[in-house]
Amino acid sequence: MWGSKFSEDDVARLRAGLKRHVRQSHRFVVVTDRIGDEFVAIPDLYLTKAKGCFARLRVFDPEWQRSIGVNEGDRLVCIDLDTVVTGSLDDTFDRPEPFVIMQGGNATNPCPYNGALILLRAGTHPNVWRDFSLEAAAKVPFYSFPDDQAWLAHKVPDAPGWETGPGTGIYVYRKPGWPTGSDALPAGARLVTFINRTPRELMHLDWIQQHWTL
Repeated sequence: MWGSKFSEDDVARLRAGLKRHVRQSHRFVVVTDRIGDEFVAIPDLYLTKAKGCFARLRVFDPEWQRSIGVNEGDRLVCIDLDTVVTGSLDDTFDRPEPFVIMQGGNATNPCPYNGALILLRAGTHPNVWRDFSLEAAAKVPFYSFPDDQAWLAHKVPDAPGWETGPGTGIYVYRKPGWPTGSDALPAGARLVTFINRTPRELMHLDWIQQHWTL
């Protein structure tokens, strides 16, 4: 959470959704440029000023992981704040792979990865952060501007993922995998994230009123 797009209310709604739908023991942490309970300060504020969500790449830094009490091998799940949790996520997060990322939800960007949902085993793929710089990211293939997704595709190609659609119950609203021409929540949906929109803009939809709540 940085800049002015999201508020602490958005944080509270995501946290409430996870509490309702994740039975496994877990700790909820907000990485932010603000001060508050359970907030972790962003160590790279300069990255929040650049396009591309590069600030979240710090999650791959083993030293940073240890600084927030994460042990090697622990599961770290990175979730965008503009996410509505609509079903159980225990099976979704119960993956043995060291790195899993949402895939297939981009409509125009040819990058297969979408950084809105990432699972990482702490201590793995440290080169994602170690080799990163804005200059390095500008040298790998990207769509309209360098971003974290293009960098991840460059550093960890052919990674396993959650393919958006009915097979996983993971969706990007009105993007590939979503039922064509419909605003209704797909049957079996577990999690819905958004591109260029937020749940707050769609509060007229009954499923957002039901699931994006405290």
